[in-house]
Amino acid sequence: MQLKLFVKLKQYFLDKSESVSILEKKINYIFHNKDFLDQAFTHRSLNTEPRKNYERLEFLGDAVIDIIISRELMRDFPEGDEGLLTQRRAALVQKPYLASIGHLLDLMDYLKIDRSVNLEIEKIAEKQQANLFEALIGAIYLDGGIEPCRRLILETVWTYRQEAWKSTNYKGKLIEFCHSKNIANPLFLVKDISGPDHQRTFEIQVKIGKEKYSSGTGTNKKTAEQIAAKLALEELGASF
Repeated sequence: MQLKLFVKLKQYFLDKSESVSILEKKINYIFHNKDFLDQAFTHRSLNTEPRKNYERLEFLGDAVIDIIISRELMRDFPEGDEGLLTQRRAALVQKPYLASIGHLLDLMDYLKIDRSVNLEIEKIAEKQQANLFEALIGAIYLDGGIEPCRRLILETVWTYRQEAWKSTNYKGKLIEFCHSKNIANPLFLVKDISGPDHQRTFEIQVKIGKEKYSSGTGTNKKTAEQIAAKLALEELGASF
């Protein structure tokens, strides 16, 4: 009986080690400290200790993705203003897009989560995919610094950026959200136009019913409207 138990335990750890090595090959990074990798895939439902589940790593990974994407955008758009850069970055760090990257890497295969969490619900599963990718980036940063994070982000998030930019229409999403909640259609008010004719800056504010939301700025009305719509969606607590 003890021999059978030993064989089962040995096989369990071999399987676990093999699955980790497959992931490490997939992301082209070998962890020095496997505890970071283990933490990156441990859901809070299994361990509420902050240093034992992925939430702190997710927080860190989110910041790392932001800084790397911001740097690449400044290289890609040397003349781009803050409004354009903000809009482009927002599309690349939004949960649905990061979830698609998580799906590409099959990150859910490595998630350790309590059975009470229903992953059959699409929104929950999508959120988990995005969280895992952010946590993985956070784990890599703590284990190996910024460079391996940059490589993985460039090979995934940055490589497919055109798809993210094509599919993001925050103005349309805001209108759909208002319809779904049976509230008034959003109005996009020109709050300010500044700068010389050849370098105008537009400030647009969203108004829904009597409520006004944060303003978005850009070098043209379309960009400013998209940023304002995204900010309004965030303030409304919409999932997008």
